[in-house]
Amino acid sequence: MPKFLIAIMGPTAVGKTRVAIELATRYHAEIISADSRQVFRELNVGVAKPSPEELNRIAHHFVGHISIHDDYDAARFGDEALAEINRQHKARDFAVVCGGSGLYIRSLLEGFDPMPVVPDEVRRRISEAYKANGMEWLQAEVEAGDPDYFDVVDRKNPQRLMRALEIINAAGLKPSSLRSRARKDLPFHTIKIGVAMERAELYQVIDARVDTMIDKGLFSEAEGLLPFRELNSLQTVGYQEIFGYLDGQYDKAEATRLLKRNTRRYAKRQMTWFRRDQEIRWFKPDDVRGMIAHINTVAGISEQD
Repeated sequence: MPKFLIAIMGPTAVGKTRVAIELATRYHAEIISADSRQVFRELNVGVAKPSPEELNRIAHHFVGHISIHDDYDAARFGDEALAEINRQHKARDFAVVCGGSGLYIRSLLEGFDPMPVVPDEVRRRISEAYKANGMEWLQAEVEAGDPDYFDVVDRKNPQRLMRALEIINAAGLKPSSLRSRARKDLPFHTIKIGVAMERAELYQVIDARVDTMIDKGLFSEAEGLLPFRELNSLQTVGYQEIFGYLDGQYDKAEATRLLKRNTRRYAKRQMTWFRRDQEIRWFKPDDVRGMIAHINTVAGISEQD
């Protein structure tokens, strides 16, 4: 029987984890997390890691995988996740990958071209220009150089923006174009499932989720991570807003407002990324039966199987 990867994608807070667990249970599969922040073991509340109960129901991989002090990127995830899927397929017909990090999923399914070498002089010049001119300058430079990449990048992450600008300046390439066709003949079939809801409803869910995170100790978690705030792993929505509060830049109510606003903006960028993929079949989060029917049709499975 051919092997299959069920790829579950969608914006933050839409309910992907619950869907992944139900589908993994149905198809006797394990879950590979494609989340660029859940991979870090020190980040918990602020990245909405699966609960201990959820982790116990189905084996999860790449959750709490490494430390925030370690270097980790989409290219490394793609290689490691592909190896894990191939390992799983030796014993079962299905594997499930679930996440909202479009770059991680693209790395897994398509791979990346080798990254161009950036001279130290270029890297230093861009870093100094950022320090002198600030975030708005950096954002404007990346948008001008690669508007497609700017549409989906985390615009509050200076390290990622500077890396993009380094590629643009050093190699004359657009980061959005750095993909490889080396994996076009994957040893399995991919079934892409998108999970989405109406924007107004999603934004309500996001606001409620932020409130729940705060109740679970998000501010305390961020305070404990404050000494490491410059690490690339912490340049993300969910912690940067609280660091500003801890610095005395604004009060807790403003930090909460920023958390909700920036999370909604992040969800919008995620949907911009995923909507470009015409292979994704979209479902509402509670339509698991519809997802199963679609998977069965693609995989050639009858209801009696």
